[in-house]
Amino acid sequence: MLCAVAVAAALLVPTAASATVPPVPETQILVSSDPADETPHARDGEVRAFAQIGSTVYVGGTFTQIRPNPSAAWTTRRYLFGYDRATGAISTTFLPVLDGAVNTLIVGPNDTLIVGGAFRNANGVSRKNLVALDPSTGATVGSWVGRSDGGTVRDMALHGDRLYLAGAFNWVNGAPHAGLARLHAGTGEIDPTFAVDATGGRHGTSSYVWTIDVSPDGETLVAGGNFTDVAGLSRNQMVLVDLSGSPSVLDWSTEKFVPPCNHPDVFTHYVQDVRFGGDGSWFVVGTNGGSGWPAAYCDALVRFETAARGDGQLATWANYTGSDTITSVEVDNNVIYLGGHFRWLNNPNDRDRAGDGAIDRLGIAAVTPATGMPVNWNPRRSGGSSLPPGATPWGSTVPVLWRGDDGLYFGHNSDGMGGEYHGRLGMFPRSGGRTIIPKTPSTATSGNLYLGTGEGELARIPFDGTGIGAPTTVSQPNYTGAGATWGMSDRIYWAHTVAGSPTGSRIDISMFPGGVVGAPWKSSGYNDWFDAAELTGAFFLDGRLHYTRADSDDLHYRYFETDGNYLGATEFTLPTTGVDWSTVRGMAWVDGKIVYGNTDGNLRGVPFRPGTDPVVDGAERVLLVAAGPELTWSTPRLFFAVQ
Repeated sequence: MLCAVAVAAALLVPTAASATVPPVPETQILVSSDPADETPHARDGEVRAFAQIGSTVYVGGTFTQIRPNPSAAWTTRRYLFGYDRATGAISTTFLPVLDGAVNTLIVGPNDTLIVGGAFRNANGVSRKNLVALDPSTGATVGSWVGRSDGGTVRDMALHGDRLYLAGAFNWVNGAPHAGLARLHAGTGEIDPTFAVDATGGRHGTSSYVWTIDVSPDGETLVAGGNFTDVAGLSRNQMVLVDLSGSPSVLDWSTEKFVPPCNHPDVFTHYVQDVRFGGDGSWFVVGTNGGSGWPAAYCDALVRFETAARGDGQLATWANYTGSDTITSVEVDNNVIYLGGHFRWLNNPNDRDRAGDGAIDRLGIAAVTPATGMPVNWNPRRSGGSSLPPGATPWGSTVPVLWRGDDGLYFGHNSDGMGGEYHGRLGMFPRSGGRTIIPKTPSTATSGNLYLGTGEGELARIPFDGTGIGAPTTVSQPNYTGAGATWGMSDRIYWAHTVAGSPTGSRIDISMFPGGVVGAPWKSSGYNDWFDAAELTGAFFLDGRLHYTRADSDDLHYRYFETDGNYLGATEFTLPTTGVDWSTVRGMAWVDGKIVYGNTDGNLRGVPFRPGTDPVVDGAERVLLVAAGPELTWSTPRLFFAVQ
């Protein structure tokens, strides 16, 4: 059911988001792409939840058999077990007995293990869908009174001593609560002040809440499910709840989960997972549903801003898979991880195959929060030739990604990850990971403008923001076949005409030590679809490649991820007035201004204010340098650098 059946669709750009202040890329710390060898394996079903107490990792799901390593015999252990995170040894003392699936795990006060799922009994005693266990033995904590009457618990979130429940229940602890409830984590007693019911199931189904998260400050809850009404207010699949005082529904809603994705009778909801990031100022949503975009956020990863208010909210960015499912998301050290049944990211231009811009990511990926673009982390959800007989090479879901103290844990319904055998679960360790420091243009107020004056030749021109000094022309034999060029940290990028390439051009990169163009290399094989030669000017800022074209009088941008050098598949247009961008020839960003050449040979400057409307007001432009006999500013080969 989670495999998407696609229909044709084209991506439209929401103009309301164009003037939003763009998030700025920040340092990211990735986990290793090589899964740890010590984790045990489960057989059949899937892993849906993790928790950790001391050196023990607890694993919940729908599996029925487990083993500590590939050569060990299978042991029957249904739905829940614990293992030593250092050795992978399965606990022989933690032996709970449940008669149904475990969907979610939380470590409660005094290191109790709180279990939510679809079971009726725990250790032979009635404990409907919710129970607290002793983490050493698995025995029921009798004094903990929480229960979900007649409805499954799908997800839980903890903040302080407040335990939030989400699921398909209508009663909790004998009191009416629909889809959402709050308990005292230490006792399991219901909090009667939390009365936020999610009702009105889509397409005639019973309502439920599928996924929740609570912001780090404990003041906001985000929930997703198949509901259409929350506390008497219209909220279709998504809601934000204010927890700072008496719980109430916030003035935040989006219509992007109202229109049907593909086969609405199958996909009764397509919000699969939600997670707050960073300080809680934003959150991400992973979805399934097949095609249906741009009307709806189907089969996509999207980011929203927590502080936004009002109806009709649009995502800060959306990364489409091309009609493949995303089932789990997690945020750790400023990296968004996602898992599911997808094959590509950055793929809005086709369905069930790689379109222009598609980046290969088989079922597991990491993206940057600022733009949603993938970073260079690609373990792939595949076991290769290492899978033992009877193993499942590929499955429809990754129900859980969970950040533990030592790494990123994953649970899925297949047996391969990172080219290795990892039956139903595993972990990407922090050890062996790496740090991504985002590349930026120079922030100096003065430096040098570089202007292409001939094939393999650059003029180096001192520039203080308002005027120029005496130029020095230097031979640059590595800088040939060049078009639009932009500077970034210690290197330059440029459009390079190349015979035999799919478009006749490509994006090249070169180090730029001391103002000397080094030997270039190709930016990425994933960018072969893009005709870089059509750019007449370009500059990079905050994860965006801004550019002009001779056939358009607009200022455009695409996302550009420097870790991997991946170009965004979607072109956006910024709101500007008073500048005919079709006549621009060469651009640079210098100290908050766009410095640009023109077909008339002059050099001009205009303030650039991301997040305003317009971002450029042509009434503010000034003439910096007029065309002269020595220099004419009418070439796309223009960039700024301190060197």
